[in-house]
Formats: sequence, C-alpha cells, structure tokens
Amino acid sequence: MSNHSWPAYSRAGGAMFLVGSLAAVSGLVNDYPFYGGQAARYVVSAALLFAVAAARRIPLIRPTGRETLLLVALAATGLVLFNLFVIEGTRHANPAVVGTIVGTVPIVLALAGPLMRRTRPSGRIILAASIVVAGTVLVSGFGTSDPQGILYSVGALACEACFSLLALPLLVRLGPVRVSAYTAATSVPMLLGLGLLTDGSGFLRTPSLAELGGLAYLAVLVSGVAFLLWYRALPMLGADRAGLFAGIIPVGTITTSLVLGFGLPASGELAGVALVIVGLLVGLYRPRVTAPPAGRPKVDIL
Repeated sequence: MSNHSWPAYSRAGGAMFLVGSLAAVSGLVNDYPFYGGQAARYVVSAALLFAVAAARRIPLIRPTGRETLLLVALAATGLVLFNLFVIEGTRHANPAVVGTIVGTVPIVLALAGPLMRRTRPSGRIILAASIVVAGTVLVSGFGTSDPQGILYSVGALACEACFSLLALPLLVRLGPVRVSAYTAATSVPMLLGLGLLTDGSGFLRTPSLAELGGLAYLAVLVSGVAFLLWYRALPMLGADRAGLFAGIIPVGTITTSLVLGFGLPASGELAGVALVIVGLLVGLYRPRVTAPPAGRPKVDIL
C-alpha cells in the first residue's frame, strides 16, 4: 500500500464503519414511523451539509440537466429505494439473507466500476472482493427466504451499487460536499410522499428522547459525515477498490454493539472480520516498482 493512498483508505473505511454502526443504533428508532424518520434524518443531514458548504465557502452551483437527472436517480436508488427494498426484503426473508446478498456489493463494484471506465476488471480486485464477501457471509450468516425476499434483496444490492456508480460522474464537477447535500435534499420529498402513502398523517410525530438521539446520530454521522468521507474517497480509489471497504460494515456493527453492551461477538463473526481484513490487504496492496538503474537497459522478462 502506498503512503499517499492512506487518506483515501481511512476515509472509505471510516465511512463504512459508520454505516455499520447503523444496525446497532437503529434499535433506538424502530418504533418511529420509518419514512417520516428517514425524511427528518435527511432534512437535518442536508441542512448540515449546506452549512459545511457555506463554512468552506463552496458556492452552490446549479446542476446541469444531466446532473439533475443523475442526482434524482442517485437519491431515488441509493437512499429511498434501497431502504424500501430492505424493509420489504426482511418481510419475506431472514435479515441474514438480505445482509448476505447486499454484502456482495464489492464484487458488483469490482466488475461494474472498471466497465464504466471502459477498462478490464482487475483479477486481483475480483479475488479480493470475493474474500471480503466470504468474510461478510461469515459475519452475517445464512437464513431462509421466499422468492420475493430474494428479489427484494437483489434490488437492494443494485441500489447499494448505484449509490457509488451514479455519484462518480457527479463528483467530477460538483465535488463531495455538493453531491452529498444535493442528494440528501432530493430524497426528502420522495420520503415524505412514501410516508403519507404508508402511514397517512401519522408519518411524523414528536420523537421520544431516545428516538431523538438515534435520529440525530443517523443524520449527523451515518448520513452527513459518512457521505462526505465516502464521496471524498470514491474518486481517488475508483468504485472497484473503494467497494472492498464495504466489508468494514460488519466491523462497525460488531464494534458498536460491543460498546452499547449488546454482548461479545461470536467466534464465527471474528473469523469473518479477519477474512475481510485479508481481502482488503489483497486488494489494496501495491508492490513498489523500482526504476532500473540509469544507463542500464530495462529487460522485459517474458
């Protein structure tokens, strides 16, 4: 691993660790109307991200027509439909099934990322992604599902991949702060509409103190901070290498659960975490290339 890549690695790993903490913290908001809570979460996230833009004197430039379509698609898939598919998937499948299928996103990004750049996927990255996915499966475990549960889980997997793939062309001109703020804000009317359809006028209510703390954590850290970290790392690493860090999500879940006193991880979970680390090392290691001495012709070894 090269030293100049460590900032990108730490950002991508930190983002996925925070996303992993979602599972442990979400228990605080389980009784709150889902779509209303998500809408409130992203309202706060968008406000904070716009405040970051103002503090850093980043002008809020107007997206082009193509960028607007990409932002709508990114918010609809990466934020709104992802949550919808996960909810519906858990009604037809064990949560382990949903988690295991969505956890294969490193392989999807290892293939789709290079293809979007019109380059050939790296065999080493695909191998590393497979190791990371194997570790994630060990942590998540297996479960049972009907065909609908599988379809919803595959839909959630596609949306998870879209969260990175659709953002890449936007980050070129808009940058991570604008993309994060615009995407969070774009998702709010969609979530409000879904809340009205599913829960009627009761889709928003005054949260309890615990619910307020959970929603604040999700808004500030899991959305605001994690979005910024991920979208800063993504252009530097590319979707294929960045996707390997999705294996950090179970690490965040286990660590947060431990801190909150939910018990020690099982041996299988620890083995899965170790396998994820091996996969990351395989995918991110880059042997140092030494230039040939001056005056000596370079010899190709066939």
